[in-house]
Amino acid sequence: MTAMLEVRDLEVAYGKILAVKKISFSVDQGQVVSLIGTNGAGKTTTLRTISGLLRPSSGEVWFQGERIDTMPAHDIVARGLSHSPEGRRIFAKLSVEENLLLGAFARKDQGGIRTDLNAAYDLFPILGERRKQPAGTFSGGEQQMLAMGRAMMSRPKLMMLDEPSMGLSPIMMQRIMSTVTELQRQGTTILLVEQNAQAALKRADYGYVLEVGKIVLSGTGRDLLVNEDVRKAYLGED
Repeated sequence: MTAMLEVRDLEVAYGKILAVKKISFSVDQGQVVSLIGTNGAGKTTTLRTISGLLRPSSGEVWFQGERIDTMPAHDIVARGLSHSPEGRRIFAKLSVEENLLLGAFARKDQGGIRTDLNAAYDLFPILGERRKQPAGTFSGGEQQMLAMGRAMMSRPKLMMLDEPSMGLSPIMMQRIMSTVTELQRQGTTILLVEQNAQAALKRADYGYVLEVGKIVLSGTGRDLLVNEDVRKAYLGED
């Protein structure tokens, strides 16, 4: 099977400091693939580079057979790769619906936007109920739903989610993770960065462990869940 996303020998630097050190991984169509690791491991930097917000020092990123690491971010979005960033990055003064509509800005075909808005409201009913409300008045969990809904509005083939459960209550975290499963069921491929390693690996077809900018371990989500090193380092088990 040809991978939908391929990262090849990727290096990313901040000045003279290498944050990502020649990592390679792939995501096949229809998969949920998780990147796990501690803070500073290079997970967010990797996603920001894939989405065109950062430029690699070396290496390549390929999406659906096309090299994208030299493209501007809006062209990458238009090709079907969306990014729900760490910290949500919603526009607090704009309404819920205005935030969602901004997610469709790069679409070449503007038809069907109302249908996609309704799909986001079906997945996250609270967004539909409060569509005219300023997004900054939402709770953290509601803002995360909005960030995911905004990413959906570009009609992505692959959605990257960066720490979607950060700062959320256990109940809200479970709801967000259930949404990841539902998006996969609907046909969206997911690249998931998540500090809650157990929640991420339970939903992952495949996973990669990053430490100080390097991939040190990979395997199916099921295999990584029972791996002794992963359990000690990331699942809080002795």
